Amino acid sequence: MKMGFIVNPIAGMGGRVGLKGTDHILKDAIKRGAQPIAPRRATEFLQKLRQDTAQPNIEVLTCPGIMGEDEAEAAGYPVQILPIRIEEETKAEDTKTAVELLTAKEVDLIVFVGGDGTAKDVFDAMQSLDAVPVLGVPSGVKMYSGVFAISPADAADIVLAFAQGQAEVAEFEVMDANEEAIRNDAFAVKLHGFLKAPFVPLRIQGSKMVSPETVDEKESQDAIAKFIIEEMKPEATYILGPGTTVRCVAEMLGVNKTLLGVDIYRNGKVVLDVDEKCILKEVKDWKDTWIILSPIGHQGILLGRGNQQISPEIVKLVGKERIIVAATRSKLQSIEGNVLRVDTGDAEADNMLKGYIRVVSDYREWRLTQVQ
Repeated sequence: MKMGFIVNPIAGMGGRVGLKGTDHILKDAIKRGAQPIAPRRATEFLQKLRQDTAQPNIEVLTCPGIMGEDEAEAAGYPVQILPIRIEEETKAEDTKTAVELLTAKEVDLIVFVGGDGTAKDVFDAMQSLDAVPVLGVPSGVKMYSGVFAISPADAADIVLAFAQGQAEVAEFEVMDANEEAIRNDAFAVKLHGFLKAPFVPLRIQGSKMVSPETVDEKESQDAIAKFIIEEMKPEATYILGPGTTVRCVAEMLGVNKTLLGVDIYRNGKVVLDVDEKCILKEVKDWKDTWIILSPIGHQGILLGRGNQQISPEIVKLVGKERIIVAATRSKLQSIEGNVLRVDTGDAEADNMLKGYIRVVSDYREWRLTQVQ
């Protein structure tokens, strides 16, 4: 099999620093101390692929330098380099040119490392080309599109299954958020179209499902919020993740909360829209700190999508036993496989969270749900 490989080296850098994306604000992200995410995720994917398959069976073509060659060298994976010039600061046109060259080389699959913006660039380039199946290795901040694997390791498993003829090809949505709107706490996501991708159940994330704005759903969220508040400790610190379910908790507490950001609640006061550094600075007693989260609808992802401010370091400081998961019955029923997923980018944190976790699904109602 011939596989094309493209890395967007800046994807995901806006996550931990609270910028909710990296489109058009790379310099701001770097000023806030953002570190590259995609190269490490790309190397992890290639290392896993190298472990699981005989290299001659999968021939890899990639871009020079930071868009693939460097990561392949770090992983010890032999590749062919495309004749494309890459500047020090990459741009969307580089991804599009790479897609065109890979399609001309008649690759069987294009794997890209990035987020929704990268998926859109791949989609745009594909419009005038023969449709080649694609697969996203998650490295962005949001990733609402359905073409992404759950993790780099899952992506390697999907590629191997595809190479062995054990994966069906299906169409998945390509979504992209208006990052400027999201930074202003407004949910604005557009469907751009569909791309073909290999499908392996429970390995590919699918598209985010927005919580229904119905009376029943709001009543369920309010019931969950009431129960959580009754259980809250007056002097404790609470890190509040994104989403409407967690926002109901803040509303019932009588404080403001960002819909799409991460906030800190303590002693009746809230610190809004915090990043990783702010959380580490604000929290004084980790043994009395809790995290309140709600999984993404349908995807079931608990950590690693849109809430990277709650970094693996913070997760490990808090501990699994002080993570409160909130999800209505309808949201839990919408999740594929009825399992929650984590992709923090840190194997230790992910392994710590695996197993079963209690989910508040109604007033005084807990459900034990598996975390993969």
